[in-house]
Amino acid sequence: MEKKSQKSIYLECYGGISGDMTVAALLDVGADEAELKRQLSTLPLKGYLVDIGRVKKSGLDCCDFRVILEEGYCNHDHDMEYLYGHRKSCGHAHGGGHSSHNHEHEHSESHGGHSHEHAHSEGHGHIHEHRNLRDVLDIISRSEITEGAKRIAADIFQVLAQAEAKAHGATAETVHFHEVGAVDSIVDIAAAAVCFDNLGISDVIIPELYEGRGTIRCAHGVLPVPVPAVMHIAGEHGLKLHITDVEAELVTPTGAAIAAAMRTKERLPERFRILSSGTGAGKRECGLTNVLRAMIIESETPLQDGEKTDDETIVKLESNIDDCTGETLGYAMERLFDAGARDVNYMPVFMKKNRPAYQVNVICAEEDVPRMEEILFKETTTIGIRKIPVKRATLKRECRTVKTTFGEIKVKACDVCGDIRVYPEYESVAAIARERRLPYREVWEKVSGELVKDGGIQGKG
Repeated sequence: MEKKSQKSIYLECYGGISGDMTVAALLDVGADEAELKRQLSTLPLKGYLVDIGRVKKSGLDCCDFRVILEEGYCNHDHDMEYLYGHRKSCGHAHGGGHSSHNHEHEHSESHGGHSHEHAHSEGHGHIHEHRNLRDVLDIISRSEITEGAKRIAADIFQVLAQAEAKAHGATAETVHFHEVGAVDSIVDIAAAAVCFDNLGISDVIIPELYEGRGTIRCAHGVLPVPVPAVMHIAGEHGLKLHITDVEAELVTPTGAAIAAAMRTKERLPERFRILSSGTGAGKRECGLTNVLRAMIIESETPLQDGEKTDDETIVKLESNIDDCTGETLGYAMERLFDAGARDVNYMPVFMKKNRPAYQVNVICAEEDVPRMEEILFKETTTIGIRKIPVKRATLKRECRTVKTTFGEIKVKACDVCGDIRVYPEYESVAAIARERRLPYREVWEKVSGELVKDGGIQGKG
């Protein structure tokens, strides 16, 4: 299945990652600020304001996203003096996870009149109540953010819940959030989900996360950095950590959960164009430039299946499933393709005790295996997946737009030992057939004949 877009979002996490940094970077790279404010205003939460502006970090102009808690809703979770015991308190500005808003003296901040977003009713009686996963998902569900954003936010919170449960010896359903269950962190995650959905790019590339060391104080006491939640998220989802000499927490639980839920690839293409870039400000003063850069990139070559055109190694994932509905398998296939699977197919098989079943086959790149496995385990009833490295040979191919009797259509051009063969793309032919009320076969044969006659060379790549 051909992807709709070859664009990707690359998150460069050399300065760490947190919820507020992610939102700021995504806004700076092109997410719609007005739409973000509109959707956040529908969250059934109260006691906070949203402020979006510009700050300087090491001389760099950065977008700054803040969730400011109103009087009575403040906590110590992001106070530098509370967290590290040797820095001045930063007031009441908050960020995702544990991050605080202690700004450098060089900042010439520009926060044009606070973009205050008041929510309407929280549905909980206690300001400092610790929420569980069901509470948080209910807040997200009752909002009017887009369905795509709701799904992304739910995925992020599921990652957090599993990590917190493992850290505290509980289950994902019963564990109570502390820092990440606070109003400010819920808003950070909802905002990040809205921005990702608004940009509409499903491929997210995150090679590694730079983390600090030392200790940090939180609701449970003084903990080592990386904190347990970050450590468990990295381990469960295959995130690569690069430990630096910085004595501070650079990766917050919220930041790690966003990376785990959104990452589809960990390698940049060999060549690419930067279509737009943005920088989100962090709130740490720790001897490095605490920013998160986001780039929307496009591969320089339009090969459908990646950069390699000779032998390459891919992975085939297999699983036999005899207790899963057709609807569930159909939805799982959609999720797998959206996450970057090269191909997905089901074939009927008979298992032990003559049970009819389906063998699920997924073809993907090596770096995409963790994401594919996560989807298979979450979306189907499988309890085991076979992983088979496979060598394959591919033809050099590219997508082109060519002119035909029916207008412009998309074709796939393949180089077969110097002979260019051109094939009409199904979706283009089907669209013409529906529009002209013609049989699909008739359109395909007419277009194919014209391509053969003209050598299939004309057109634009």
